[in-house]
Amino acid sequence: MIELVDLRYVHLGSSSAVDASKWAQEIYGLEEVAQENGRIYLRGDDRDHNICYYDGDPKDNTVGIEVLDYDALDQAARHLEANGVKVTWGDDEGAIVRRCMKYLTFSDPTGNKFDLVVRPFASGRRYFPSRDAGVHWFNHIGLKTKDAPRDEKFWCTLFNFTANDWIGDAPLMSFDKVHHRFALFPTNEAGVQHINFQVKETDDLMRSSYFFNDRQIRIVFGPGRHATSGARFLYFEGPDGMIYEYSCGVRMIEPEEEWKPRQFPFTPDSFCVWGSKPDIPEFKD
Repeated sequence: MIELVDLRYVHLGSSSAVDASKWAQEIYGLEEVAQENGRIYLRGDDRDHNICYYDGDPKDNTVGIEVLDYDALDQAARHLEANGVKVTWGDDEGAIVRRCMKYLTFSDPTGNKFDLVVRPFASGRRYFPSRDAGVHWFNHIGLKTKDAPRDEKFWCTLFNFTANDWIGDAPLMSFDKVHHRFALFPTNEAGVQHINFQVKETDDLMRSSYFFNDRQIRIVFGPGRHATSGARFLYFEGPDGMIYEYSCGVRMIEPEEEWKPRQFPFTPDSFCVWGSKPDIPEFKD
């Protein structure tokens, strides 16, 4: 089994990387780290970067996940190949673009693309946001899946993921104590479905909801509270139609806790206990 230790980044093609970066700074509240390698790097915590935009197809996106060391990467490559997963080793130029020491790439059965990285860069200075949105942690992503039970088996068999809850067929899975790091939502294509950063408190969510309304940013779900993770949330639309989320108060499942995963029906109440209805295709029955 491949032991993941962190979710590191999402690299996103964009119709205009410059415009996407401007939005991420002025609206989402991220900090621009660098413009190099034909890409724009941004962050919402003290790591080197969490999001990277580049000019390209908005449906072309890659998720970076971390293993502990070089030996773990070698073992992961052998394990993936032994299970019929094609692995491509990265080169030095690719490592520079990803801002890590070494990496390999693979895809899940739906076709979502991943970098498995070793020693991704940290930052020598603290995160300083361009807007006081309360952002402090790149927390999780939603992924599109063409077959949720199949992809759940892929992640929970080959990797140290565990499903902590389900909404219909959609598993909310984690490799650490956070309630979920990946959530798989059924649809007919591959891609990142949404990107989440944690904010510090509910007041941050509410301030942003008014901030977005004043600037005609399309809110697609919330404010609300998830039945599964217990997190308060706000989803909104960003560049190229990507869905972004703020949340706070996500459930932490401690190792000693005897957590029993729960099955929720695929209904609006399973997504929000406050009664907000999602305007997100993958969240609708």
